[in-house]
Amino acid sequence: MIHHRLSKALTTICGCALVLLIATARADDSNPLLEPGSTVKKLAGGMKFTEGPAWLPNAKKLIFSDIPNSNIMQWTEADGLSVFRKSQESNGNILDLQGRIVSCQHAGRNLVRTEANGDITVLADKYDGKRFNSPNDVAVRSDGTLWFTDPSWGLKEKAEIPGHWVFKLDPKSGKVDPVIKDLPMPNGIVFSSDESRLYVADTGGNTRHPDPAFHKLPASIHCYAIDKDGRLGKTIFVIKQGSDGIRLDVKGNLYTTHGNKVHVYNADGKLVGQIEVPENPANLCFGGDDFKTLFITARTSLYSVRVKVAGAKPKGANW
Repeated sequence: MIHHRLSKALTTICGCALVLLIATARADDSNPLLEPGSTVKKLAGGMKFTEGPAWLPNAKKLIFSDIPNSNIMQWTEADGLSVFRKSQESNGNILDLQGRIVSCQHAGRNLVRTEANGDITVLADKYDGKRFNSPNDVAVRSDGTLWFTDPSWGLKEKAEIPGHWVFKLDPKSGKVDPVIKDLPMPNGIVFSSDESRLYVADTGGNTRHPDPAFHKLPASIHCYAIDKDGRLGKTIFVIKQGSDGIRLDVKGNLYTTHGNKVHVYNADGKLVGQIEVPENPANLCFGGDDFKTLFITARTSLYSVRVKVAGAKPKGANW
């Protein structure tokens, strides 16, 4: 009788364990954004504030900023983490159409390009004779123009420009034009794959803005129509939640960073899923051979996770 009861109890325990195992597997695979079995992995840590990840396909390497340490870091699967080069508190980094690294620098108050031989070219540091605040993030259009945000998060000196604007830079001529002036703290920026839309994340108003009218404006993400000649049109929609960095996948889903999650919205601005991250994410990019590895810079660390939909490259990119 005791043997029978013990056998029955063991069967019940094993059955419960099996149910728990199945439930756990289902829970792990329940996120519609992720490849089955994929989890967020920590790749490196010990930095001060990580930002601006960009994948270099030819080198199979990720570069990103450690802002307070004035370093651009690099990570590869084979060699792990090391310093790529020194910077002037670089923040956002992208590749231009030719695959050269373009960086926004806080302390430099400029936009710079790393040439193929490693030389640094200053692309712009002023508008109308006035120094930028602290360029934050940048996107490239198929005509080669660079569109970048200029809030004052990294500004340690007196502001010279009377606002926090989004600018367009023609690297060939050096001409700089403001394209958006009515956001309190523009931050992440990205074009849709067909360039019919421009997305700009805004982290909301505070006393850093020189105009008190901007101080209490809420954080938000704006989706603007843009024509084939690069002229901004109407606002298509506004997501009533802020973000730091933003990126798009090939289906037009928008990946944003807020709180301790990556929030993903579809092309209608509707939330379709979230990815929890151990530290608050600041920025993100797609990479790997198939562009299905999502790299996430989050405070002191670098993370990655495998996603179902590949990231979108800029239109006209030759890399």
